[in-house]
Amino acid sequence: MTDLVLRDIDPEMADRIKRLADARGWNMHVTLENLLQRGLQACEAGLEVHLDDRESTALEQAIAALEGVPRDEGFGLIGRAPPAPAPTHILDRWVEEI
Repeated sequence: MTDLVLRDIDPEMADRIKRLADARGWNMHVTLENLLQRGLQACEAGLEVHLDDRESTALEQAIAALEGVPRDEGFGLIGRAPPAPAPTHILDRWVEEI
């Protein structure tokens, strides 16, 4: 099997991949293999999300409403939390115990 190397991967994408691996109980190899397989199938099928004007307007209004939620100790902090400190190296998050 061919080895693949991903360089300069976006940290947010790396976090999403790690969360998926944790949620499914997969190791990183299985997770990336599944993502590549399913992503390739979706691309080959030409599946893309397109919103019509009505849906786009509804989404914009919903986002605007959520942005207007007052700052408080609970719900209002969703999406407003300070960013987490950057790891020393992205691969440090993926250390799997042997």
